[in-house]
Amino acid sequence: MNKEISALKASKLKESGSDVAFLDVREDTELEFCRINGAIHIPMGQIPERMDALPRDEKLIVFCHHGMRSLNVVQYLEAQGFDNAINMTGGIDAWATDVDSSIGRY
Repeated sequence: MNKEISALKASKLKESGSDVAFLDVREDTELEFCRINGAIHIPMGQIPERMDALPRDEKLIVFCHHGMRSLNVVQYLEAQGFDNAINMTGGIDAWATDVDSSIGRY
């Protein structure tokens, strides 16, 4: 499975009703700027102790601000047996520019 997806393709999956979940690994303070509605929020540093909260039966699109932290999380999850995790390239910044210009950028 391809381990990266663009924000535009991720939004189309979300709109299509596909079995997909979004995981926001940004810090709590970053949520004040913008968020994707319905996304699971678990800061990167809390992933190891909160993996039980993550779905294994649907695509898990992981994102952060620009896509680097989320790429690390995808690699970590893959090493823990999650074969459904996909990094959203460009992060929420790409979502703001390519999908929903009404959400804030920082």
